[in-house]
Amino acid sequence: MSTPASATAAPATASPAAELAAGSTATLTEGQKIFAFAVMCVGFFIALLDIQIVSASLRDIGGGLSASQDEVAWVQTSYLIAEIIVIPLSGFLARIMSTRWLFCVSAAGFTITSLMCGWAWDINSMIAFRAAQGFLGGSMIPTVFTTAFAFFPGRKVVVAAATIGALASLAPTLGPTVGGWITDHYSWHWLFFVNLVPGLFVAVVVPLLVRIDKPDLSLIAKADYLGIVLMTLFLGCLEYTLEEGPRYGWMDDHVIRSTAWIAGLSGIGFVLRTLTAKNPIVDLTALGSRNFALGCFFSFMSGVGIFSTIYLTPLFLGRVRGFSALEIGLAVFSTGIFQVAAIPVYAIASRKIDLRWLMMFGLGLFGLSMFFFTPITHEWGWKELLLPQALRGFSQQFAVAPAVTLTLGGLTPTKLKLASGLFNLMRNLGGAIGIAACGTILNDRTNLHFLRLAENLTPANPAMKAWLAKVAAHGSAYYGDVVQGREVAIHQLRALAFREAQVLTYGDAFVALMLCFILATAMVPLMRKVAPPKGPSADAH
Repeated sequence: MSTPASATAAPATASPAAELAAGSTATLTEGQKIFAFAVMCVGFFIALLDIQIVSASLRDIGGGLSASQDEVAWVQTSYLIAEIIVIPLSGFLARIMSTRWLFCVSAAGFTITSLMCGWAWDINSMIAFRAAQGFLGGSMIPTVFTTAFAFFPGRKVVVAAATIGALASLAPTLGPTVGGWITDHYSWHWLFFVNLVPGLFVAVVVPLLVRIDKPDLSLIAKADYLGIVLMTLFLGCLEYTLEEGPRYGWMDDHVIRSTAWIAGLSGIGFVLRTLTAKNPIVDLTALGSRNFALGCFFSFMSGVGIFSTIYLTPLFLGRVRGFSALEIGLAVFSTGIFQVAAIPVYAIASRKIDLRWLMMFGLGLFGLSMFFFTPITHEWGWKELLLPQALRGFSQQFAVAPAVTLTLGGLTPTKLKLASGLFNLMRNLGGAIGIAACGTILNDRTNLHFLRLAENLTPANPAMKAWLAKVAAHGSAYYGDVVQGREVAIHQLRALAFREAQVLTYGDAFVALMLCFILATAMVPLMRKVAPPKGPSADAH
């Protein structure tokens, strides 16, 4: 396949094979490459895991730091904002520092800030350390993609891409489970201390083995610093708007209105600057490739699906069922089990079946799992969630892994560094937009359903009258006051109506996600087939 993105690559004096040869991959045995890649995958996994590891434990963190619900929400938001800014910067930073030293610094910084998060003394220090953790650790995410295509030429890259795809969707899925278990058995401080050993291990091992490129410090003087400022304003304000918008009524709040305007204007400025700058921070010209543009869309949609369901399910179990952090984690654990079970199935199928059809199967199955979520009731627990979560977990492997190979497989290594950041950014951006959309649905549709239910709760409803009389009688007998008994009955009726309105709204959110995946599934045939890139032979080195 002829890829426009390849044709517009940054000026280079060597072919992809020669560019790889410039590194030291030839000095490594196949076993050493696999080990080095596995170590980088550990860093990649913990950086993604930490997005959601706090989600089921925010109440415990807030209690420990004497923070309100609005304040403690920033423990997650600050990490996301910082990470979403650094991911597209990673390609540029890798060219300056080299892949191995960027990964080393990122792992070391992530480890140190994890320690500081565990030692946080109030909510302000926690938010600051979480932002630093997301910014310093975020570069571990896209650099794994560059290493995979450098270490594993030909058909081997399909297995490497499948591994990355599995971890990319498994880590946020397991986050609430791991976080709930740690908080219940130890304390919320260990949500961060658990990163210390693997983070230190990664920071030490990666510089010893990963040498696929060389640093180019001359790029510091040529950097597009205006583009960096515009991109930071755009992504930071956009993430803030998406995170806080549902809570404050979007444009009804003057701060949200201001950040939305800043995000829009700086976003336009960033695109114009990137397309005209001599050394752009992000390579938007890669979007000229149909596969890359569609791949970014599918990465965006996978982010919408994965992060939205991770947001909705624990929220339902906590608000409607009143589950603890550990109970929430155990209830959603089945998703991870079935995704792991799908890995060998995908590995076998990818050798015989066009990756496009595997991705279509995965996206379609994800949409089907959303359909099975829609009849949700207030009685649902882990048993009722098992089938839809099993389908979701199995489908994630087939939806995410093929997109990595199909999207990035046709790019040269130089192009890959700049483009992989954009590809990963789209997944996180999809997650942010998906969560914001679901939050808006929960806010708006809950009120609508509550009003509709209330319309039927009138004296003309005999079932309601009988229930109210029964509850009022019990309340009167308990309090010894008829009036107070009636007030208790009315209060309980309102609580029941609100609970059912919430449950109906969760069903609406899952319907919206299902429609998104129907659209994504229909667009898969637009992708062109990509043969795995032929990497250099051993002799080439």
